[in-house]
Amino acid sequence: MIKGLISKWNNLKISNDVMFGMVMENRDICLKLIQCAVPELKVTKIELNETQRTINGPIDARGSRFDVYAQDEKGRVFVIEMQVANRHNLPYRLRYYQDQIDYDLLKVGDDYDKLSGYPTYVIIFCDFDYYGRGWSKYSFQCRCDRDPKLTADDGQHKVIFNAKANDFHDSIEIGNFLKLMENQPVMEDPLVSQVVQEMERIKQDPERRQKFMSYEMNLMDARAEGRAEGRKKTIKATAQLLSEYEPDREKLIHKLMDKFSLGYDEAKQYIE
Repeated sequence: MIKGLISKWNNLKISNDVMFGMVMENRDICLKLIQCAVPELKVTKIELNETQRTINGPIDARGSRFDVYAQDEKGRVFVIEMQVANRHNLPYRLRYYQDQIDYDLLKVGDDYDKLSGYPTYVIIFCDFDYYGRGWSKYSFQCRCDRDPKLTADDGQHKVIFNAKANDFHDSIEIGNFLKLMENQPVMEDPLVSQVVQEMERIKQDPERRQKFMSYEMNLMDARAEGRAEGRKKTIKATAQLLSEYEPDREKLIHKLMDKFSLGYDEAKQYIE
């Protein structure tokens, strides 16, 4: 079992959200990734970068945990996520993320004008082509139906990258990072080279490795203990354990769906 966990740790790729988050703790790499993802912004400095940042809305609303939350010297906010599995709800996830970002920025008593100083960019790296056009990059803003050249000018931007694309001419700066997601490293690329080196450094860190293995072993123990009590108790025990590491309710539901081949409504019952 230990050998299997060590092998799993050693083989983590950048497309794994755990590894992605750890790599993005490196502020220089985070800056370079943003520069490649949205080169038109000419970002020169990151004032803040947090990984696994949790934003809790009203008491009766679900919270969100972002893989990466960053802010540059001009106040622009960047939320960056790695998505491997297609949950068929990407547009609605983007919608909620934007709402949560604004909720976090606007405090009680603040005027709406405050948001004008915080343009937001939600950037999602997908290992699938959600919109099916074959493009490597999809960019969205709120626009007028009558005149698409007229934007709402609300400062909200959504950028989705598709690592399955075959042609990266429309996003050449980030193309080699997308190839790295597919385990096709182009080591001549400075960003890719730095990311690969950072991944190797992380994998050599005994403390990080131990935390990862403890988490995986706890999951195994929960399954083993629950097995004797029946399938429902197994799922309930696993849901309880996962909830300690995953505050995002939607992600928790889908993890249960994946692990136990459950339908959405069935998995939802175990966390209510």
